[in-house]
Amino acid sequence: MDKKITMQDIADRLNISKNSVSQALSGKPGVSEETRRLVKDLADQLGYSYFNNRKQQQIAKEIPKNIALIASDYAFSLKSFFGEIYLSIEKELRTREMSLFIESIDRESIDQLILPSVLNNYEIDGILILSHLSTKYISKVIDTGIPTVLIDHHSPHLQADCILTNNRFGAFIAVEHLIQLGHSNIAFVGDIDISPSYQERMEGYLLALKKYNIVPSKEWMFTSAKENQEELRVLIDSLDTQPSAWFCVNDGHGFLITALLQQKEIRVPEQASVCSFDNGQLSQMSTPKITTMDIDLNYFGKKAVEQLCWRIENKEEPFQEILLPTNLLIRESTSKFMG
Repeated sequence: MDKKITMQDIADRLNISKNSVSQALSGKPGVSEETRRLVKDLADQLGYSYFNNRKQQQIAKEIPKNIALIASDYAFSLKSFFGEIYLSIEKELRTREMSLFIESIDRESIDQLILPSVLNNYEIDGILILSHLSTKYISKVIDTGIPTVLIDHHSPHLQADCILTNNRFGAFIAVEHLIQLGHSNIAFVGDIDISPSYQERMEGYLLALKKYNIVPSKEWMFTSAKENQEELRVLIDSLDTQPSAWFCVNDGHGFLITALLQQKEIRVPEQASVCSFDNGQLSQMSTPKITTMDIDLNYFGKKAVEQLCWRIENKEEPFQEILLPTNLLIRESTSKFMG
C-alpha cells in the first residue's frame, strides 16, 4: 500500500518548513506567490488533497501571531514619521490575523537594560524594534532568541534583519537636484550623531558634491546641528557668507531653516533654496512648501512585517539589510541659482 502523502513530505522535497506549506495551501499570507505555486503544483503531482483538510486547517491556526513592537519614548513621540510606520504595521498584522503588543521604552529601562515587560507577560513570537534604542539594549532583546527585525536602524554590532531607507542614494539625488539647478554653495544641516540615517544622508551629500567636483566647505557643514530654532538661528547668524542652498537632514530642520532665512529677509527660493528629507507634515505646511525626499512609510511597515514573518520561519538564514527607495518631490522651495 502506498504511503499517504503529508505536508511534511512536500516541505522536505521543497526544502521549506511545514508551516510554509500550510500557509501556501491555505491561502494565508506569509509566503511568496512563487512558493505558493511550487507547493500547490507539487501537492497536485503527489496527489495530496488539501481542500477542506481539517488537519491542515488546524496547523494553519497554529501560525505564530503575537508580535511585539517596541521603541523609545522619543521615537513614539515623532508621530508624523514613526506614527505612520506604526499604523502600517498594525494594518499589515491585522491582515495576517496576528496580534500586536506595543511597549514604549523609557531612558531608565534603556540604561539599566530592563527588557520590555511584554516579553514576560505574553508568548511573543516576533519583535519589531522601531528606530534606535541603544546597541546594548537591542543586543539584549536579540539575545532572547525571539526573531527580531529592526526598523530604520542598524549597526555592525547587531545581528538582526533591518528595514532601512536608502539614505545615501536619497541624499545624493536631493543634492544633485540642487547642483543641477546651478547651486555649488550648498550647506548641510543635521545632527549625524542622533541616527545612522543622518550619518548616511551626510555621506550622500558628500558623494553628490564629489561627483560634480565641488569641494565641500567646512563653514557650511553643520553636522551637530540640533532641531532647535534658537540653535539654528545662531548658526545662520554666524555665517560670513550665506550658501545659496541648504540640504537639511529632515523636514524639521528644513522647516526651521526656511522660517529663519525668511526672518533674516533671505527669500526662499529666490535667494536660497531649501531641500529636506522624509516628506513629513512640516515640509507640506511650510511656506513655501519644501522640496523633499519622499519615503513610503506604509510600505516600510508592510515590509517589516513581511520580513519578520519570513524570519520566524527561517531562523537559520543569513541576516538581511533591506534598503527601501526614496522619491524626490520637487516643490516651491528650490529654484535655479540666480547668481
